[in-house]
Parts: sequence; structure tokens; C-alpha cells
Amino acid sequence: MQTTSRRKLLRGIGGATLALPWLESLAKTPPQEKPPKRAAWFYVPIGVVRRGFFPGESEAAIPKFTGSRTEVVTDAELSVGLHDWQLTPTQEPLQRVKDKLTFITGLDRTFQEGTDVHAQCASCFLTSAAPHTVTQSPYPQARTFDHVIAETLGKHTPFRTLEFSCNSHKDNKESIQFDNISWYGTEHVAPSMRDPRKAYHRLFGTQGLQASRNITDLVLEDARSMRRHLGKADQNKFEEYFDSIRTIEVQMDRREHLRNTIKNAQIDEPTEAHLPRGEYIRLMGDLMVTALQTGLTNVATFMVGPERWDTPYKYESLFDKPRSHHQMSHNQGRFINDLLKVDHFHMQQFAYIVEKMDSIEESNGTTLLDNTLLTYGSGLGDGATHQYSALPIIIAGSGGGRLRTGKHLNLSTKSGPVPKRQSKYPQLHHGLPLANLWLTQAQALGANIERFADSTGPLSTLMA
Repeated sequence: MQTTSRRKLLRGIGGATLALPWLESLAKTPPQEKPPKRAAWFYVPIGVVRRGFFPGESEAAIPKFTGSRTEVVTDAELSVGLHDWQLTPTQEPLQRVKDKLTFITGLDRTFQEGTDVHAQCASCFLTSAAPHTVTQSPYPQARTFDHVIAETLGKHTPFRTLEFSCNSHKDNKESIQFDNISWYGTEHVAPSMRDPRKAYHRLFGTQGLQASRNITDLVLEDARSMRRHLGKADQNKFEEYFDSIRTIEVQMDRREHLRNTIKNAQIDEPTEAHLPRGEYIRLMGDLMVTALQTGLTNVATFMVGPERWDTPYKYESLFDKPRSHHQMSHNQGRFINDLLKVDHFHMQQFAYIVEKMDSIEESNGTTLLDNTLLTYGSGLGDGATHQYSALPIIIAGSGGGRLRTGKHLNLSTKSGPVPKRQSKYPQLHHGLPLANLWLTQAQALGANIERFADSTGPLSTLMA
């Protein structure tokens, strides 16, 4: 039996291919070799309700809607530095993996006056270019960090980066800046995969007349032949992996059947508004995790939803009809409990992805999560105030042991001096630039980068 690498492809009749995860029995390299490092981002639109997300703010006044962005910071009760992390109500779904996560407060982005708040917070989340440094666009939008770090992590993967989105609506009223966080360069968007079936075929492509058949069926004969050469542990891993692929296929079939059923019903909203929201997010999450697991890519972005769109979603288990996250965010006083439910719902989906990654064993006994930096974040600190300060940030994984985990890192300097910004257009900041986090991640992941966007330096406290 010829040995193979972790990225071995199984091929079946009809041109189907299926990438394998790492299997010790088939590895050319010894199991002690370190697995590759990965980076991924889980972006949540509209910010969060601070009362449920941030420590010490549960009794804070409910903010009224502010039409333009503000510089409100309300989480300065904790001193700067590392602290024990007590999960807040919104963060409760993370309990089982808390030791492998880091909660960060006190990171800001600089808002460029004169352009839309929501468009900037999405399209510039991974850019963080200083205001007025980009002349080709009304937004401070440049090449995003995922494509920068892919120069280091994506040299040997089939896909340098992969972009996933959970917005399949067609009735958008906004420009692409509201609906994309990954950009090759200024106004050069990296298109996201939004349809699970299309994403599946892009990752595990089929050809010819066999394209309509299940990929796992097409490669099954090859798989049975290979299985005979595996040890018991790898046989179990092999079966588990194939079961997960089959589950993805079943979920896609169910979603498509449900969509066809809804199309025939008499409803006012678009069909997509009535499809189960959590199932869609988890399905796209499964595809992203599988791509990272099998080495199809080491860099991925995952956008939960667009900014400012009023199209409703079906948050199953929360409401009896589709609701608009954006519209609710403009009236926290009236919808505070519903908004807290939506934030908790999003955190459940993030926790699902994190736990799945932590269940996948790598070549040296670590997990996929251990070797990844998966960042949960939003471009707004609060959906009502539109603040660009005190952003909600959680990092899952340690990038191969390079970052600290299990702690709350508070960087807010509200009670102390405001740090100087290396910018021709200084603005009020109570914390540190978000770009400092991206710079820290770049260095942790092995990139030789000394500065990124408007960063002022790496977060040394975060480094292990």
C-alpha cells in the first residue's frame, strides 16, 4: 500500500473527489510532526447587547438608538490585564470549552466620518486601515487580514482562503460593503460561498453525469479498499469522518426540500426568511470545519449575516415568525429580551463550531481547535449606539500553543491616558486598536509582520 499525506484525495467513479483528514496509518511523516496552523473568523453583524455580553454591565441603562457612531465605553470597572473569566449570560454556551478560549475587551476601530456606520464595520473589520489613508474608496477599506496571513498559511493548500456566508437572501437593498468582510484589496471583494450545495461541490467537486449522486457513494469503493490498511484507531476516525460528510449531505437535502415546500406556500416574506436559521449556520460551519480539517485551506472567514439588512430570519426555537435583527437593534428598550435571545443564539452556533473543532484529533494528539485561531467578533460594540469602541472579541484556540487561553484580557484604558495613535487623523480611543490583535495573531501564526494597518504594537500579554 502506497503511503499518503494528510491531504490524500479519494476518487470515485464520475470524477468525485473527497479529501481525507490526517490518518496515522497512511502518514508519510511521523505523528510527532506539528500540524499546520489555521486562522478563521466568525463575524456577527449588528454588534451585541452589552448587558448580556460584557461583565459588570447587567444593570447598565438600556441605551437609546443613536443614528451615528458614538465612542461609548462602559466596561471599565475591571482593571487592565488578565483576569479570571466568569461567563456572562450571552457567553454561557461556551462553558464546555471555556479553557480553550480568551475573552478580550478594550479593542477599538477608528471610524472614518462621512460614510455609513454599518458598511464600515463589516467591510473594514479585517482591514483597520487608518482614516483617509485609502483614496480609491469612501471607506477605509484595504486588503483584509485573512489574505495577508494566507501568504504564510496558504502556500501549500488548494485554496489560499475560503469565504463562507450565511446570507442567502436575494432582496438586498445595500451595497456589497454591508455583506462582505473579506477583500482582496480596496473595492475588490472576495466572493463568499452562500449556498451549501454549491459550496459542497466546490470543495468536493464532481463531474459529468455522476454530479447528482452523493459524493460519499461515489468514493465508497475506494474507501473500502483503503480502510483495510488502517489501524483500529484510524478506522474509527475514518468512519466518523464519513459519517460527518454523510450528515452534511442529509442536511443539504433536507434544507432544499424545505425550501421547495415553502416556495409553494402563501407567505409574505422571501422563502429564505422561513428556513431554520441555526441549521443553516451549522451546516455552513460543518463545511468550513471540514475544509480546515482536510487541509483544503488553512484560512477561512465566516459571516453569520449582513449588516443593516431588514430582511427577517427564522430564528428557530426563539420566535414563532421571522424577525429582523437590525430593526430590533434600533429599539433595545422594547426588544431587549428578544435581542438577548438572538445574541445567545449566535453564541450557541459559535460554540457548536468550536466544540466540533475540539473533537477532531490531529497528528500529535492535539485537536484542530488547538492549532487554530478562530475569532468571534463584530464591527460594532453595540447595535443601538453604533459604537466602534469596546468591541466584543473572543478567540478560540491557541494557534499551536502560541496564545494564552481561559482568561479575560481587559485592555481598556478609560481611567488612564488615551494611547497616542500613529495617524494623521487622531480620534478618541479608550482602548487599543483592533489591528493590534491582528498583528499579534500574525506573529503567533508565524508571519514576519511588524505592523498591520493602524496597529501600534502586538498584545504581549496575550502571547503564551
